[in-house]
Amino acid sequence: MQTTDPDPVLVPTPAGDARITYAPARGPAKALLALGHGAGGGIEARDLQALAAALPPLGITVALVEQPWRVAGKRLAPAPKTLDAGWLPVAAVLADQGLPVVAGGRSAGARVACRTGAATGAAGVLALAFPLHPPGRPEKSRAAELLECGLPALVVQSVADPFGGPAEFPELPAGQRLVAVPYGSHGFEVPKRAPVGQAEVLETITDAVGAWVLGLVGRPS
Repeated sequence: MQTTDPDPVLVPTPAGDARITYAPARGPAKALLALGHGAGGGIEARDLQALAAALPPLGITVALVEQPWRVAGKRLAPAPKTLDAGWLPVAAVLADQGLPVVAGGRSAGARVACRTGAATGAAGVLALAFPLHPPGRPEKSRAAELLECGLPALVVQSVADPFGGPAEFPELPAGQRLVAVPYGSHGFEVPKRAPVGQAEVLETITDAVGAWVLGLVGRPS
């Protein structure tokens, strides 16, 4: 079943063209959730695709944003400054649609949303699999990007995430909360031996995100 708009939109940025693929809200739109991808993959990530399928029936338009380096076919993500430069013009295009915008993403995309959310007027930040630190390097914490984003935030984190599990996060400030996903990797992949299936874990994520976004913008489901 087709869940996204077949005609993506290219957005010029200082880092090259970014690309937005929309999953439009069904019925009156209540909010727009912008989702960036990680440094090792694109918008095909299972959590991003699950949200693009599950949230439009709730009245939430999902915009899957491909960074310029991915659009250009490159294999390695650039420096954070370049990632931010590739996001800001996209955020401006999304803001012009007149809906409350929640900035989000997975992994490196979550970091971009945290760094740029306040400057772009986002209503909040969704951080999927926030890379709290490089694997095995807890002293290299990136927590400040999240804690100092200045916006309400929802963090969705697997307990088995090598980039930092829920127990490793510092106390979050008021307006920010963390949802612990009991099974799954950094990509929320559930091992076969787990007592729950992949679909159940993804449903846990989409239910939590959908309720949070609607609560954030003050719209009932």
